[in-house]
Amino acid sequence: MLNRRLFLQGSALIGCSAAAHPLLSTATFAAAPGENRLVVIILRGAMDGLDLVQPRGDAGFARYRPGLAALAVGAEDGALPLDDFWAAHPGLAKLMPLWAAGELGFVHATSTPYRDKRSHFDGQDLLEAGTGMDVPVGMAREGWLNRMLQGMPGVQSQTAFSVGAEEMLILSGAAPSASWAPASRLDLSAQARLLLDHVYHDDPLFRDAATEAVEISADMAPGDKMGGDANRQPLKLAEFAAARLREETRIASFSVGGWDTHRNQPGAMKAGLRRLSETVLALKDGLGPVWGQTTVLAMTEFGRTVRENGSMGTDHGTGGAMLVAGGAVRGGRVHGRWPGLAEADLYAGRDLMPTSDVRAWAGWAMRGLYGLDAGLIEGSVFPGLQMGSDPGLLL
Repeated sequence: MLNRRLFLQGSALIGCSAAAHPLLSTATFAAAPGENRLVVIILRGAMDGLDLVQPRGDAGFARYRPGLAALAVGAEDGALPLDDFWAAHPGLAKLMPLWAAGELGFVHATSTPYRDKRSHFDGQDLLEAGTGMDVPVGMAREGWLNRMLQGMPGVQSQTAFSVGAEEMLILSGAAPSASWAPASRLDLSAQARLLLDHVYHDDPLFRDAATEAVEISADMAPGDKMGGDANRQPLKLAEFAAARLREETRIASFSVGGWDTHRNQPGAMKAGLRRLSETVLALKDGLGPVWGQTTVLAMTEFGRTVRENGSMGTDHGTGGAMLVAGGAVRGGRVHGRWPGLAEADLYAGRDLMPTSDVRAWAGWAMRGLYGLDAGLIEGSVFPGLQMGSDPGLLL
């Protein structure tokens, strides 16, 4: 039952910047000035960057991963050649036209400042908060996308609403934002809508939020009810995000889970990357002509061990990789400095050594897309970050 108490409870959970909403959400959206678009996809579960884009030219790769690297590059169901050194996982086959067009790239050997504990929850909190280790993990209450919005003039928001089961820290904070998730649908009869209008008539905060939540729910395809196919959720999120980004929305963030590959990694990665590929292509198709002004950053909380384990999987590690896409990115290349896989080059003797900070890549994307001052990025958006020189991620 929709009632005022339910709306009040939801409003308290996402703070004074949001209007009332019935539930929490897995997707968040915000409007911002300018024509450039930024989409941040959080890959929950610690995606294996060494499997995403494989350093086949490094002898250590096959030595540490005799099972995972068994299929030759170019073989049927084998890795996809990118150049003489790098190969992409076969699950990315649908994205190879974007690679050829310069609209898909990767960043390797990158990570947040998180080290050694290897907790998914803590790693994800740090990734979304965008802080360093000087802030106790789990104590941050703002996300780095929200702090970016706070530093941008002229930021506006749609009426804030949320439907779903999860709040994302990355856009939490004082700047206005809105949220939505496709796993549920508000089905109200005409009589129920009249009652809702009557209950909230004299309260514009709740009235406008309730009206927009119902209207957005009506945009969903028939049958998109609670408990739908979880494998299609990222695709639905991407389709909805693209529709909003074609209009006034400029920034979107959502999650794609399923990357904790302790066992049976070949099957899990292939399915996950196929799902991620479809998500990116749904963004491209949905954005149409504004794809050329779009940057997609897909990032994860940490990487995985260099050595495969006895269950044909990998365990929690450190250095990982990002996937970047969009018409605004400098694609067709693997960005970042490769540290090597010799024993002496590994972090703690087991993990890929990080040579860059995920936050720096996001910071340079912000600077390129929205013209944010480097001092603002290093001082407020990502406190304590040293961005370094421009890595050339964007065109």
